[in-house]
Amino acid sequence: MDQEKIGKLIRDIRKKNKMSQQQFAKKYGVTYQAVSKWENGKNIPDIAILKQICEDYHIDLNDLLDAKQTRKRHNKKWMIGSSIIILGLFLILLIFLFTRQDGFEFKKLTASCDDFTLYGSIAYTESKSSIYITNISYCGEENKQKYQDLLCILYEEDGKSKTEISRYHYQESEPITIEKFASMIELHVDHYENTCDIGKENSLHLEIEATDLDGKITTYKIPLTLSDHCN
Repeated sequence: MDQEKIGKLIRDIRKKNKMSQQQFAKKYGVTYQAVSKWENGKNIPDIAILKQICEDYHIDLNDLLDAKQTRKRHNKKWMIGSSIIILGLFLILLIFLFTRQDGFEFKKLTASCDDFTLYGSIAYTESKSSIYITNISYCGEENKQKYQDLLCILYEEDGKSKTEISRYHYQESEPITIEKFASMIELHVDHYENTCDIGKENSLHLEIEATDLDGKITTYKIPLTLSDHCN
């Protein structure tokens, strides 16, 4: 998967349809900074947005991942070959499973707090679920404070206890802002033990702990909202 080629294709699609980055961002519910990152090859849209772009502009999802702008087609040999190549890459595997095989359901995750926006997704069957969270943006009050140690934890809470699912830890010599840290976070969880019940009654949360140069800790708690309920 070539992020730069995918970004170039997204830029070509946007310009061909005479849309600004701001207009394209509004269409898919993201910030224009996120669109800029896509087009510069620094990031890619999450699964839900990739799928929607493909539907809107009549592009085969696997072709988009290969950065080819062609009409949708169905070639069994090509699909089998592609599935072998992308085996082991979580993001592409998740897309492949959801779009090509029966039995998979797909739900979108968003942040329900004032300080952060994010776009994530859950794909599940009767036997497993997979979680993908990216495109996190800090949108709270301006904060130029630099932090030397930042930790993001994804957990599920049932009212009595917390179960950690995944974490992203930044602990480098160069201090960074909370805005920079948020843009770096990517959480991929495959084969999670729960299935459709994950995220039920807003049980999923992100928690960010930011330690500044004086050792002071600032904690952000971010409830996650599921797009809809299980069938």
